[in-house]
Amino acid sequence: MTETPLHIVVLAGGISHERDVSLRSGRRVADALSGHGAHVELRDPDATLLAYLRDTRPDVVWPALHGASGEDGALRGLLEFLGVPFVGSRSGAARLAWDKPTAKVVAERAGVMTPRSITLPRDAFRELGADAVFEAIADELPVPLVVKPARGGSAQGVTIVEERPDLPRAMVDAYTYGDVALVEQCIRGTEVAVGIIDTGDGPVALPAVEIEPLSGVYSFEARYNAGETRFYVPARLDDEVASRAADAALAAHRALGMRHISRVDLIIDGAGTPWFLEANVLPGLTETSLLPQALEAAGHDLGWIYAALAEDARREG
Repeated sequence: MTETPLHIVVLAGGISHERDVSLRSGRRVADALSGHGAHVELRDPDATLLAYLRDTRPDVVWPALHGASGEDGALRGLLEFLGVPFVGSRSGAARLAWDKPTAKVVAERAGVMTPRSITLPRDAFRELGADAVFEAIADELPVPLVVKPARGGSAQGVTIVEERPDLPRAMVDAYTYGDVALVEQCIRGTEVAVGIIDTGDGPVALPAVEIEPLSGVYSFEARYNAGETRFYVPARLDDEVASRAADAALAAHRALGMRHISRVDLIIDGAGTPWFLEANVLPGLTETSLLPQALEAAGHDLGWIYAALAEDARREG
């Protein structure tokens, strides 16, 4: 660590659907960094931000912006353009991970299993006819299905379709959050999240967190309301299956080109095979989020890890 405290600007809030979650993540990160001796400013991005960064030249920016404002690569590209070091994946990796269909292709090419799926822009229903599109889906993808926006997080717009007549409504819900939807085969099994941390010595998989929502669905409310989900850290997996999950998460992390911090969401089926669902360049860092739970289960101090990530970002520039 440097002798002079790092000047770190934590960005939180933004204008996405996940603004409130971002504010909670940002405050937790800022508190942990301040407790470790860093000089931290917590800012909500606005029209003055870029000029402020050019004028003050902070040592590091920590984007804690969930949703498009922090994860689609645009802000990260601007930070790269300005030469401002920041924690997390660079813009190219963020763009790959942010688009779920693209991330699935990249993960599959890296040898990670991912559920069969089809990506459908809203215009496909207008051009080809809704009945014809739904018939094609029915012929190739039996229920249960998962329908989700192709971009986005926190399970917003996600529906598990158990009966075929419920598919149109699920599509409408997904299109509320974007013009492209992903329809994916629902793999039954144990849902886990594997956090990845790299403080400069290479990516390391943290203990998998097993997710057991009391409602049966890991919805937005189940993610961020305390008491609505049981978490098991480490996940209740035998050593061989846990190792497979870690390997799958690391393979996806590397294939997507992510750095510093990420989270890969998987389903472990009855045969012990991990299936890739999505990757997150900015995992939630709130009091109920999965990655902090995994860090603590691994015996890490959050302030130390967050400071180490910031220091590595400063060195990399």
